[in-house]
Amino acid sequence: MTTERQLPSIAAERRPPSMRRSDRQRGIAAIIGMTLLSIVVLIPIYYLIVTTFKTTVEAAQSPMALPTSFDFSVYVNAFVKMQYPRAFLNTLLITAGSVIGVIAVGSMAGWVLNRKSRSKIAGAILLLLLAGLMFPYQMSILGLYDVVRGLGLMNNQLAVILINITVNLPFATFLFYTFTTSIPKELEEAAGIDGAGVFRTFVTIVFPLLRPAVITVAILNTLSVWNDFMGPLYFLQSREKQVIIQEVYRNVGQFSTDWASLFPMMVLGVLPLVIFYLILQRYIIGGVAGSIKG
Repeated sequence: MTTERQLPSIAAERRPPSMRRSDRQRGIAAIIGMTLLSIVVLIPIYYLIVTTFKTTVEAAQSPMALPTSFDFSVYVNAFVKMQYPRAFLNTLLITAGSVIGVIAVGSMAGWVLNRKSRSKIAGAILLLLLAGLMFPYQMSILGLYDVVRGLGLMNNQLAVILINITVNLPFATFLFYTFTTSIPKELEEAAGIDGAGVFRTFVTIVFPLLRPAVITVAILNTLSVWNDFMGPLYFLQSREKQVIIQEVYRNVGQFSTDWASLFPMMVLGVLPLVIFYLILQRYIIGGVAGSIKG
């Protein structure tokens, strides 16, 4: 008796030899194309890593060649020079506060606007939020500077967190808005019949079902906030409150750049994001796929 697993192989054997040969050629071409694409993607990573072990002169003379020696003391020196523990904690604080704020506000706003989509006020608010996607916040940096100074938040990490939340809120709200459509309203109505209020319904019923969208927003905003340079540059003056990317930028002078220190610091700055991706790789793929499906 022929099983279902044997049917595809039997059908493949019955295909003409020319079609099977064409399938093999397409498969080989796809493998070659993916290999070439992987090489192109890995070239900048290779350049970054090998340059960390080179002197400034060696990096300028032979940028793609292997270093003459692999001295890992350059990472120790970079770690100490950039005061990595302090810079890392500052970056982590700003990133965590910004991402949590975006998820909390964006999920509630997206849910409410979706459920009140027939209201003209809700539609106007949604359009106003989406308008924020068309204009980079750098266009209003002077106004932001006056607002932050007026609130007494200059050289305060809270200012950077609030700006990051405001800047990333429109896209997050839109993502939660679209994903909420896939959540049945009957679940919320059943919770209301059981006596749950609006906030309790959102926390216990809606928010757990928004998990794919939450993961997607967390990933995108973590990458965006961690690599943000302008916010900390304008609003954090004292070194005790500065972030990793500012410590890396200290190697860029007006007339010269300390490449020997710049590249190891760049690796130390990117390393937490790589670890973050490796740990959450499974959730990253599922979150993005689920968000698109929703």
